[in-house]
Amino acid sequence: MKKVLVMVALVMVSVIVYAFNDKAETNQSKKEAIGNGKVVVMNKEMFLKDVFDYERSKKWKYKGDKPAIIDLYADWCGPCRQTAPIMKELAKEYAGKIIIYKVNVDKQKELAALFNATSIPLFVFIPMNGDPQLFRGAADKATYKKAIDDFLLK
Repeated sequence: MKKVLVMVALVMVSVIVYAFNDKAETNQSKKEAIGNGKVVVMNKEMFLKDVFDYERSKKWKYKGDKPAIIDLYADWCGPCRQTAPIMKELAKEYAGKIIIYKVNVDKQKELAALFNATSIPLFVFIPMNGDPQLFRGAADKATYKKAIDDFLLK
C-alpha cells in the first residue's frame, strides 16, 4: 500500500511540475513571437490589447508599434493553406519591420465579423497611420510584398 501511495504522489508531483513549466514556456514563446519573424496566432483578447479596442472606441486607432497584417483563415480553406507558407516567409523577411498575425475565423467569430469576413482568406493590412485596407483572396508572394512595401512601409 505504501508503494502505491508513493507512486501516486510522484505522479501528481510530476503532473504539477509539468503543468507549471508548460505554462511558463507558452507565455515565453508568446512574448518572443511578437516581431521576431514568426506569424502570431491572435485571439480577441490580443486584438483588443495590441491592435484596436473596438469595445471602448468606435474610431479606428491602431495600438501597435509596427505595421501589421492580419490573416483571417480557416483550417479547412484550401487557398488559406496555400497562403500560410507565404505569410511565414514574409514574416521572416520583414522581421522587425512588420508583424503578421493570423486569426482562425471558426474560433474567433467576433473578429471575423468585425472585418466582415464573408470569404477567406482575408488579409487586413494595418499601417501605422490611417485606416486598414482589406485584401480578399489568395495571391502570390510578389503581390503581398508589393502591398507591404507600397502601403505598410511607405
